Amino acid sequence: MMGPKYLESRTKHIRDTWAKRCNKVMYMSSVKTDLPTVELNVTKGRDNLYWKTIRTFQYIYQHHLLEAGWFLKADDDMFVVIDNLHYILSKYDPEKPLYLGRRFSPFINQGYISGGAGYVLSKEAVSRFVKGFSTGDCTHFSTIEDKALGKCMEMMTVEPADSDVMGRTFHAYPPDHYLVRQPPRPWSQHVIYDHYTPVEGPGCSDFVVSFHYIYAVELYVLEYLTYHLRPYGYKYRFNPEETNELNTIVKSM
Repeated sequence: MMGPKYLESRTKHIRDTWAKRCNKVMYMSSVKTDLPTVELNVTKGRDNLYWKTIRTFQYIYQHHLLEAGWFLKADDDMFVVIDNLHYILSKYDPEKPLYLGRRFSPFINQGYISGGAGYVLSKEAVSRFVKGFSTGDCTHFSTIEDKALGKCMEMMTVEPADSDVMGRTFHAYPPDHYLVRQPPRPWSQHVIYDHYTPVEGPGCSDFVVSFHYIYAVELYVLEYLTYHLRPYGYKYRFNPEETNELNTIVKSM
């Protein structure tokens, strides 16, 4: 989802970096642009962010539900490693009511997923979310998008799934918040909300999916570091192709 005023400064840079690796991309906005964007019937402004989310998934349900098993909601200030997302989602069934992201604990019995770090809904989760508004089981009871969506997910028995046993794949802040060890101090709010025991520096999985508050230049830096920089002679410790080959040999024996 994008803000119209950030088309040139943010969204076009996402299009030219990580969005190229998506199977399909839709840019949702309150106005029509030449990107192109899907114009939603929503008034501009942060207070209407949850309405934009509701209208986005209603649009997907009506026009694109059968085109994918999973649907990622990302804002225009995020960097996403799509390959890692595909790998994590391969462990789950999109026909089950699930959603994934950075899991927070307070306010809702089963917790909820942080909006800033991005979240992924299974096809079944999208169907149940839309149904919740058509039946009245879900309402626009709060302008806080991620918490309100989490409440609807709970009402419609959509469960938060874990993308990592320590919650280290979806990140609501830039890399330095998780890679640099910090001196002892009171925990910030986002750390207190975490479903898992907080870890600061280093606290990232090898299969990071997202970072938040990433802007134009940083997008290209992360794109380079993720996909192009390779130390000479270094053999990465995880090679899925070798793992698959080994499994094939063991099964054949």
